[in-house]
Amino acid sequence: MTDGTVLSLQILTHHGERPRAVPDVRALPGHGLEGDIHGKSRSGSGRQVLIVDRTTLDAFGLRPGDLREQITVAFAALETLPTGTLLQAGEVTLELTGPCEPCTHIGGLNGVADPIAFQKALDGRRGQLARVTGVECEGLIRVGDRIAVRTPAPR
Repeated sequence: MTDGTVLSLQILTHHGERPRAVPDVRALPGHGLEGDIHGKSRSGSGRQVLIVDRTTLDAFGLRPGDLREQITVAFAALETLPTGTLLQAGEVTLELTGPCEPCTHIGGLNGVADPIAFQKALDGRRGQLARVTGVECEGLIRVGDRIAVRTPAPR
């Protein structure tokens, strides 16, 4: 399986606002990314981080962060990886917890003319949810870091 690259990192500090691009972010095992509202006070949630491949953004004419993802990657195999797959992103290990179903309001957040059609078009393409399972060193993910499958996908 090929490796990928972190293209952009975003932190969302308030619901309904546009995420803020950052050059790096610290990951907190069991809680998500430092400073992001999706960081969980209760450890273990499967919705800590959203990872989206840039091909989805390109297909819809979107910019990094428009789908409210924290990590935008160039990693075409992302959508095909099964739940439980471990990814190494910089100093951080992420466990995929499943595909992200498009929410009813994502079209409105992006100002599209038909939010329902946009939501349906995103079905199966809104990326993968993940949880932070481990960190090395400072626990940072940086723009430009390599993304790699850390262990073989579960069978």
